[in-house]
Amino acid sequence: MSLYPSLEDMKVDQFMQAQSTPTASPSKALALPDPSRSQNESRAYCGSKAETAASGSLYPDLDEFMGLNLSADALQTLSSAVADRTSAAVSVCTGTSWTAAPITGSDVGVKRAEIQQGVREVVLCKDMDGKIGLRLKAIDNGVFVQLVQANTAAALAGLRFGDQILQINGKSCAGWSSDNAHKVLKNANPERITLAVRDRPFERTVTLHKDMNGQLGFIYKKGRISSIVQDSSAARNGLLTEHQICEINGQNIIGLKDAQIMDILNSSGGVVTVTVMPVVIFEHMMKRMSCSIVKSLMDHSIPEV
Repeated sequence: MSLYPSLEDMKVDQFMQAQSTPTASPSKALALPDPSRSQNESRAYCGSKAETAASGSLYPDLDEFMGLNLSADALQTLSSAVADRTSAAVSVCTGTSWTAAPITGSDVGVKRAEIQQGVREVVLCKDMDGKIGLRLKAIDNGVFVQLVQANTAAALAGLRFGDQILQINGKSCAGWSSDNAHKVLKNANPERITLAVRDRPFERTVTLHKDMNGQLGFIYKKGRISSIVQDSSAARNGLLTEHQICEINGQNIIGLKDAQIMDILNSSGGVVTVTVMPVVIFEHMMKRMSCSIVKSLMDHSIPEV
């Protein structure tokens, strides 16, 4: 009798362990299907557990996993992407819609739209007319930026719509009215105004990926999201209806026409980060604000990173 198990016994033990161990991540052991399989054949093999069990394979083919419906062209793309680990994006087809899934960690739009935690200090100086290009709005006993005028001290300092002003020259703004906040700014020293600012607490960012047709999966009117396409990038990434689009890749789009917003979306790359705010808060924020003022004065420049 041998002290150590034979090679055949070790293979049997490894096989039995593989059969009894659940697969936590399918990417670790996916067998690529034959790229020459036709589209109809690919659809016929989509995601049934019974079919997987009947095939006798330890792992399902890629076109059987998670119900993915892959065409022959998609299979070829996936095969190339898996072979080349440096590829930044792979595309899959679910039903009749395509979804691009690129790596977004180093995307410029994500960095421009980032909402920083904590409080930052902003120092402003008035222009020759005694203006800093800032309008404030009191909401829930807080003071928020209602408008940042283009090419002014406020715009150059990086203030954005929705930022919360916590202090002006060391004085807490909690409980102030809009008029009181503007009065303090008006009477402040023109050479130095120090603000304590928190980034856009009512807003959040959602990063989306364009599909093969350049679509993101949501419908909007006057900047308000009204519908979400089922199984689209917008749906999968948590975009919600009844939210107002405030920024696209960090660029303020409030006051722009829908056609202008569409141009910005179309000119963006495959990854688009939208900054949104609940409509009920947005409407309260913009109350008594003239549309003509917003269109003509609001800073719509692309922020620097």
